[in-house]
Amino acid sequence: MRQNPKSDWRMSHIETICDAFAETGITLRKPKRGGYFMVSHPIMEEILTIPANKPIKPVYIKKFVVFVDTINDIINNNSH
Repeated sequence: MRQNPKSDWRMSHIETICDAFAETGITLRKPKRGGYFMVSHPIMEEILTIPANKPIKPVYIKKFVVFVDTINDIINNNSH
């Protein structure tokens, strides 16, 4: 995602990453009807919203990568 945000990314890719980081506290809430998926973490004030449209636009992929990187940086800095 970091290397090619313009690729044909789908919500299944976002779900896979969120599942892999679930033990760190990242959660993904699916929309009840259409709308937006919401990615959150207890240490983040921001809730990242990603439209349920397919494919996901590069701007949302870039935001998602920054969101996950920020969480990883905070967790790694606090564990040292």
